[in-house]
Amino acid sequence: MVRVATPANLLAAFGRVRANGGAPGIDGMTVDDLERWLPANLDALGLALRSGTYRPQPVRGVEIPKASGGKRLLGIPTVTDRLVQQALLQVLEPYLEPCFSPSSFGFRPGRSAHQAVRQAQRYIQEGFGYVVDLDLEKFFDRVNHDVLMARLARRIGDKGLLRLVRRFLEAGMMVGGLVSPRVLGTPQGGPLSPLLANVLLDDLDRELERRGHRFCRYADDCNVFVRTPAAAERVLASLPGFLEKRLKLTVNREKSAAAPASERQFLGYTVMEDGKLAASARSLARLRDRIREMTRRGRGLPLARVIADLNGYLRGWCGYFRLIEVRFPLADLDGWLRRRLRCYRLNQAKTTSGIARLLMRCGLTRKRARQTAVSRCGWWRLARVPNVHHAMNNRWFRQLGLIGLVPRMPALPD
Repeated sequence: MVRVATPANLLAAFGRVRANGGAPGIDGMTVDDLERWLPANLDALGLALRSGTYRPQPVRGVEIPKASGGKRLLGIPTVTDRLVQQALLQVLEPYLEPCFSPSSFGFRPGRSAHQAVRQAQRYIQEGFGYVVDLDLEKFFDRVNHDVLMARLARRIGDKGLLRLVRRFLEAGMMVGGLVSPRVLGTPQGGPLSPLLANVLLDDLDRELERRGHRFCRYADDCNVFVRTPAAAERVLASLPGFLEKRLKLTVNREKSAAAPASERQFLGYTVMEDGKLAASARSLARLRDRIREMTRRGRGLPLARVIADLNGYLRGWCGYFRLIEVRFPLADLDGWLRRRLRCYRLNQAKTTSGIARLLMRCGLTRKRARQTAVSRCGWWRLARVPNVHHAMNNRWFRQLGLIGLVPRMPALPD
């Protein structure tokens, strides 16, 4: 705790909090407010931490949509509590990080989701083509505080620090103006939660290593790779008992499965039967849904604005999925995306004369433009008419700045 409370450590923690930004907690204090508050209160904050009198405030509960559907409840700490958590993280991480398994990749310095995916791919290419996909039900909401603190106390002997960590775990959550106590869980939203999750799940890593399994874990997303269907079924049958008895965690048996690796996804990727990486069917479906939402005809935005929004999203998507080697689905999606944009722009023209003028500006002759404009096709069908394709071709979209999917993907190695 002495190291946590040093002015240098607290100021370094503030630098990280300021860089990360984020919404205020229940007290309404913003990061800018904290910057003005800290110089006059830095010594008092350090004293409160050293003396053990610091008390975290309840977190602000905020629901956000999950990629797989439903809602996830985030707990947003106050900016002061985020600063203290970050200060704790900076001291704890160097002690704990060397103890973690090489097969654990989530929320660790120098490790990434891409490294986890590559390791999973290597296991499958080596012949471990069956995967046990474990789904921990509401993991962050159901962490047992006593079990977690026991694991942390194995490696950290400072009782003052352990007491402060427990206070953060037990700080209430405010939802709808009411604060409810928390006896389980470590709320997502604070800097300390990912490290604590790795501390708890390190027992799972050690058990898998003891059994000689090949596995990859990214936070609570864990895949175990074996050679045969029978071995996969045995692992799937045995691990839930270990997790529920030893760590007091609940395995979602409906979502967990033992299957060929090509039938499951890991961190948005699927390793195909030939060992190549592809975006999972679920990832492609989410991409399609997002594009559909951004190009819906009722948005009422100029096409240039829609394309700018799309480009920002597609850059991020292509950056994360840059490892994929099976790319023909992206070419199909690119064509579908351009058709969506043609449909969007034609709809904005509204009238027959407006459509004709638009197509003439795009290079069609007056006769062909008028023939197309008087067509009785609906918007979606009209967007596929050859004359519209000729006018709003790929070059036209490039001039508008559309980056698409395939052009953004980096070249594959030879």
